[in-house]
Amino acid sequence: MTHQAPTTAALSAKLWPFAPRAAAPAPMTRITDQLNFGPGLDVAARSAASISKLQVPENQDNLLIIDTTGRAVLLLDQKPHATQLPDWPAGHVRLAVLDGMGGHGHGRQAAEAVATGLLRIPACSTLEQLGARLDQLHLDLQAHFSHPGDHDSFRRPGTTLTLLEIPPGQPPMLFHAGDSRLYEITGQHARPLTIDHVPATAFAMHGLLGEQEWWQQVHGEHRAQISQAYILGNAFANPQVLEDGLMPLHAANLPPFLQQLADRRAIQVRADATYLLATDGFWACADPQPWIERWPSLLNQPAGAALDALFSDYAANPPPQLHIDNLSAIVLRFSAATTGCNVDETALPVAPMPAHF
Repeated sequence: MTHQAPTTAALSAKLWPFAPRAAAPAPMTRITDQLNFGPGLDVAARSAASISKLQVPENQDNLLIIDTTGRAVLLLDQKPHATQLPDWPAGHVRLAVLDGMGGHGHGRQAAEAVATGLLRIPACSTLEQLGARLDQLHLDLQAHFSHPGDHDSFRRPGTTLTLLEIPPGQPPMLFHAGDSRLYEITGQHARPLTIDHVPATAFAMHGLLGEQEWWQQVHGEHRAQISQAYILGNAFANPQVLEDGLMPLHAANLPPFLQQLADRRAIQVRADATYLLATDGFWACADPQPWIERWPSLLNQPAGAALDALFSDYAANPPPQLHIDNLSAIVLRFSAATTGCNVDETALPVAPMPAHF
């Protein structure tokens, strides 16, 4: 992620320096290959510094995956690291993607610190519990990265955090901060289930942007700015002032066309859909929608095959004017075998949404 936070100067992003149809990278082991997600959940994950063979930047992304047995994997020093969590409840799953802010110092370290901190948070069964514990971790890490004599937030690191907490027999719970995304992908549509925390969203919250303008700026272009990130804080009220705390976006502070996409909510998942948690390297280009519109045909298959197809097609058919960036993705599918109310087996969403969602 090369982001301009509210109080820093912009950084110029580099374009991918080689032509389309470049050879796909060598096969990469999925970091979920040795994990167990039970019969009702199919999960595959991968992280890469970049697809470019000419420029391999530091991987400031991270992933955190905890399976149904408490076996966990995250990135330490840019390499997968596995550990066993004691007393993790059977059947409980936690999945998260993180994108450290390259425009600030310690972006990789920030994402790594959050991923490590997530290992210390017990399994959560309610949204209130999950939000309270993640808000506290945010504040604890903010204090950890502070420097003696700091009187502003200029050097404060940050990272996105988009997380799914999946207790057995319950709908997945979403916690979101930043501009990584959760997508729901069916055979017809790739629909974002999260809101990017960027200036366009702040403008929409203040009534300064309508639905079409917001969609164009957030999903139809590439802009290297962010208004909220984990550890960093938020600048939703005033783009020139960075507040320490996180501001959850919900129905009370969002415009009507975004109110169904609250940052912290239960997700009603579908058995006929693929879900993608990903960092913004996958859509960091001048016109991302034609590339994203390929996902329904690419990802309508088991999670491992879908993940491989995503990375392979990105390398073989890169979007025009692609920016070099880190790439992290978790693909998951829920089966009808999932117990409780996790899966909605209807063929269509419960409520209609605009076509661009």
